[in-house]
Amino acid sequence: MDKKKRSREIWDEDLKNRVANNHSSTTSNNNDYGKGRRIIIISSSSSRERRWKPWLIPSFAVANVAMFIVVMYINNCPKHYLGRQGKCVARFLGRLSFQPLRDNPLFGPSSSTLDKLGALEWTKVVHQHQGWRLTSSMWLHAGLIHLLANMLSLVFIGIRLEQQFGFARIGTIYLLSGFGGSTLSALFIRNHISVGASGTLFGLLGAMLSELISNWSIYSNKVAAVFTLLFLIVVNLVVGILPHVDNFVHIGGFLSGFLLRFVLLPGPRFGWRERHNLPEDIRVHSKCKGYQYALCLFAKGVKIVRIIQLRNGEAHKSVVGGADIDVGCRGSSNRLHH
Repeated sequence: MDKKKRSREIWDEDLKNRVANNHSSTTSNNNDYGKGRRIIIISSSSSRERRWKPWLIPSFAVANVAMFIVVMYINNCPKHYLGRQGKCVARFLGRLSFQPLRDNPLFGPSSSTLDKLGALEWTKVVHQHQGWRLTSSMWLHAGLIHLLANMLSLVFIGIRLEQQFGFARIGTIYLLSGFGGSTLSALFIRNHISVGASGTLFGLLGAMLSELISNWSIYSNKVAAVFTLLFLIVVNLVVGILPHVDNFVHIGGFLSGFLLRFVLLPGPRFGWRERHNLPEDIRVHSKCKGYQYALCLFAKGVKIVRIIQLRNGEAHKSVVGGADIDVGCRGSSNRLHH
């Protein structure tokens, strides 16, 4: 025990010295052309936190806007609408004009156009084996209001997350959350079509809330962070009660993002410690295990199996439930051996 204690004291002392050396270094050079001595202080840049340059989330935003323009072009309200319930809105846009507000109050296309381009419809997903609608619906918006609400929230939340965690992890959460939201919607919505673009956004909101809860002590302005998240969630939930948008997509995406954060995103608390307080050969490693990834895939598998059961006519009235599982990871500092 004495040897272990002594080794720990030596290691701690060495760590303190190396941290101090990493923050700043001082070099003294003699000036050959003068009698004075100059001192140059060099600040270490290794203590600065790494920031990723965001490009994926802006690309997703541009892709969603482009897809909405394509949908409106195909919709072509002046040509296909017979005018039984009013005139097309903003007819000066030509083919891009919106359906009458009685048909679509969100300033968007008709139900038939959304259905043709891949909106969620339970009958076609289950009985006609059109599972591709679970992914195609992720890129469809019910109208201009729906698009603006989603894109503003996506840029505000998504860019911040991509800067901190990188495009690969945030892109994975974005896509898997959209699929999770579409799957949950397909399980519960059977009477009308719906679009699932909001599921991706709610996945990022769920991941951010999970991060906020897990790293509560880091945030300097906790009230502002919580208020911002709640405001974005409430706004999009209100949009969810309008035609072609359902809150089951929101709930499925939110839960997917909330849980995926524990698996895919390391806590910023540990990243901050690594970049600011530890020497170069002291790194923080996540203790996420393989079973945690398996739990995430299992949750997705349960949803897919449920759809297969519905397709084969084996569905039961009860809804498959899941227990809350803590898949959180802790960070640990491990010294590299040379």
